[in-house]
Amino acid sequence: MKRISRRRFLRYGGAGLLALSGAERLAALASAQEPTIPIGVVYPLTGALARIGASIKNAVDLAAEIVNTPHPELDPLVLARPAGLPRLRGAKLRLLWADSKGDPATGRAETERLIERERVVAVVGAYQSAVTATASLAAEAKGIPFLNPESSSPKLTERNFKWFFRTGPHDVTFTKLFFDMMEDLKKRGHRISKIAILSEDTEFGATAVGVERVFAQRYGYEVVATELYTSPPASVEAELLRIRRSGCDVIFGQNYLVDAVLITRTLKQMRWFPQGLIVHDAGWVVPDYLQTVGDDGNYVLTRVSWALGMGRRKPLVTRVNELYRQRFGTDMDETNARSFTGLLALAAAINEAGSTRPDAIRQALAGLSLPGRQLIMPWEGIEFDFRGQNRHAAGLMAQILDRQYKVVWPFSLAEADIVWPAPPWERRG
Repeated sequence: MKRISRRRFLRYGGAGLLALSGAERLAALASAQEPTIPIGVVYPLTGALARIGASIKNAVDLAAEIVNTPHPELDPLVLARPAGLPRLRGAKLRLLWADSKGDPATGRAETERLIERERVVAVVGAYQSAVTATASLAAEAKGIPFLNPESSSPKLTERNFKWFFRTGPHDVTFTKLFFDMMEDLKKRGHRISKIAILSEDTEFGATAVGVERVFAQRYGYEVVATELYTSPPASVEAELLRIRRSGCDVIFGQNYLVDAVLITRTLKQMRWFPQGLIVHDAGWVVPDYLQTVGDDGNYVLTRVSWALGMGRRKPLVTRVNELYRQRFGTDMDETNARSFTGLLALAAAINEAGSTRPDAIRQALAGLSLPGRQLIMPWEGIEFDFRGQNRHAAGLMAQILDRQYKVVWPFSLAEADIVWPAPPWERRG
């Protein structure tokens, strides 16, 4: 059946509808009965981060499906029970995808295109902090709400933007986890005092390095080496040789997928591993990482906002993951669980607004209050502070054990015992 645009339907209107063919009349009537809400979605769908973008796309598409069609088996997940948005007469979300290619300039241009040509009422994106920074700048200039689920640079919510909201934690929250965990390990008798940092050099990595240095000073640790590189690097051997010579106990890392694989392989070639390799998720939690390095990825510690093992305490996590696995043949991961939650939060705000006017959606986001029981995250809920940051966003520490991400800290919530120090390569199975 030939589709007809809503604009054309409205132009014909009333008696003019009779001028259309029978098929067009049916399409027009269906369109009129099923209004949709255009949402722009900007992520890296091609380039070095395409696999991550594809994973995020799966999760966001699933979130839209859950909003648009009844899923009572997922109750109490927000908007799972009705079909569409109840306060907008069952209107359904219509996602308009754009490819940032992992490039800040492209991300901004695509956001502008979605706003100006596609008339989206809100935008979700964009994974990388550097791309989120430029894409949200375009939305701010146009007066369109921009919701970011994943980017962790604290600077993003320190710009006094009116239209920017972030549901996930930022690097200050995450980095504090590193130090609190090490303090607990010291109470168990481990000696940890020297830190080295190995990081990519964009907004994500450079900002995290600054936060880590501040916390190191606050907690009384010595930063003995800092190595920055441009991702994806051709080699990290020189950086890791300097780090090994520094005598560090721990390496902190903020690295994308290609980087994480290269770091792991280089450490194995060097036959060296620090007491702990503690990282800001990113490439370390993408399924491709463990599919590529296998058992060599064991014992890496990463901050997470989500882990499949949470399902033991929160059955909703397992039920949503089962649906995801049915659709895509794999489990959700720490990153796309945040993406999934971000779109649901935006949908809830649009529903609360009862309107598709950007200013109404912005006002609803500012006043949004979602309880934790309606989410798959380990958060108390979603409520934004005056900067647009979710005040309840929090994290956990997970360790890769037998190729699985297991929550190991806080110790009171651990699903497995932490392995510290990590065993040397020759003692691994």
